[in-house]
Amino acid sequence: MKLFKFTLFILTLCAGFISAHAQQSNNYPVKPIRLVVPFPAGGPTDQFARQYAQVLSNQLGKPVVVDNKSGASGAIGSLEVKNSAPDGYTLLFGTASTHVLYNLINAKPQYDSIKDFTEIAVVGDAPIVFAVSPATKGGFKELLEYARINPGKLQYGSAGEGTYLHIVGERLKYELGGLDIQHIPFRGSAQSIPALIGNQVNMTVDTLGSLINQHRAGNLRIVAIASPKRSPLIPDVPTVNEVTGLKDFQAALWNIVSAPQGLSPDITNTLILATTKTLKNPELLDKLNSISIQPISNITGVAATSFIAKELVSLRPVVQSAGLKKE
Repeated sequence: MKLFKFTLFILTLCAGFISAHAQQSNNYPVKPIRLVVPFPAGGPTDQFARQYAQVLSNQLGKPVVVDNKSGASGAIGSLEVKNSAPDGYTLLFGTASTHVLYNLINAKPQYDSIKDFTEIAVVGDAPIVFAVSPATKGGFKELLEYARINPGKLQYGSAGEGTYLHIVGERLKYELGGLDIQHIPFRGSAQSIPALIGNQVNMTVDTLGSLINQHRAGNLRIVAIASPKRSPLIPDVPTVNEVTGLKDFQAALWNIVSAPQGLSPDITNTLILATTKTLKNPELLDKLNSISIQPISNITGVAATSFIAKELVSLRPVVQSAGLKKE
């Protein structure tokens, strides 16, 4: 009899837990959602995240608050989300830096981008460009020729060591036969762009959206874009392939929305549906187009996880060739 009563008690507890969990999932969200951006305010990821959060708030009927937690090329904010409760109220606005390069570069990573997150969706990407300081003479071709003749004398900046922007710079050097251009890491685009304008570095690698206004104002010059075709926003700027003769040099900074591993299927599906609708919002599309971001609305859930796995395979040789793997 005692065993029967104990079993009945356990079953009652489990039923109550399941009922409460189901009710929580069905009512989600009941409070504001925190969207962690693991990079400083003002950069391309932050700009995109804020536009996304505003429209997502309308879709879900609750505020989505952007929280910048920068440091360690995005790892600090990513770890905070990874260690948060899988209840749908803490999300990560990640990039290739947080979901691919962190695991490729660090010898003992503190999280696994495949195992430790529930992926909601790859939400968009932004073309990457190369820009030079006002004091730099000539275009992209002249700069590369100078680098060949004067190894080690040029410097390029990026938003941080181990970021995707850094990897794109190293990939260019590698594919052009090992050009010797020194990398200078900064803490986000908010620091690297002023450094370029102030002639502290000769060149920088960043997104088109981050640099186009400064380019138009004459504070810096975009000299090449890492896209298959020229951009209609800067039609006079050639592609990297045009200038260098490379066949397929393409790079775009993509963003992904993730939750801690263990998020319930109901909440996951709610977020996927809301995100898909968000990325089709006409006002959002206009705003993203103005900062040269192309929304993506068809890589969600398991497909988003597969996307990351493919990127890990694709970028591993670049990281190894650049000697960026930490011991």
